[in-house]
Amino acid sequence: MNAGTDLVDEGAARRLLGRGAAVVLPNPAPLTYVVAGTDPRGVNTAKGRPADQPVALWTHAPGTFTESARGMDLDAGGVELARRLLEEERITLLVPLRPGHAHPGWLTPASKEGWALLFGARWSPLLPVLEPFPVLYVSSANLTGHPPAASAEAARGMFPHTPVLDGGTSADRRATTTLRLSREGTFTLHRHGAQDHPYATAQAYLDALHARLKGPSGSC
Repeated sequence: MNAGTDLVDEGAARRLLGRGAAVVLPNPAPLTYVVAGTDPRGVNTAKGRPADQPVALWTHAPGTFTESARGMDLDAGGVELARRLLEEERITLLVPLRPGHAHPGWLTPASKEGWALLFGARWSPLLPVLEPFPVLYVSSANLTGHPPAASAEAARGMFPHTPVLDGGTSADRRATTTLRLSREGTFTLHRHGAQDHPYATAQAYLDALHARLKGPSGSC
């Protein structure tokens, strides 16, 4: 791989996002780097995939989550569970959308077949970059067939034309675990990732997650 682009600092990353550019950003270990931007097409283009492919909505801003929740096909308990899974567990979450609801236009790029894909990590060191942009789209920092970047140098090599904000490295990083939250308030494993990796089985992870959330099996 080539040397890639130069690393950028927080101020430059913020300015680039403000101009509509995609930027590779770090997340806390054990999560990998991600590609983020205010324009979902730019996120997809940086990854070399179709511009209209669905991406996750990064609900780092509480107001963005609250507005998205108005259209979720969940009761109040289900919405609170979604919030906790996103903020506390830092997973990626598929949530059901209410049929016929007038959803905000910015939710459309993260929606497909009645479901929306959300990511909600709020990592304090990154908030100065994120906070000016309550609506951001995000996807793991990888090209098709490659694992997500676990370091800034790996991201630079994989994305030679996309600015990279250095957030440190770790030997064992993975993309986020993805859960699917049903209309009944139960969640299931949709895609393996960093959060469930330490567990012997998917069920062991789900059992531990239920225990942390202090709810009965399958719901809170």
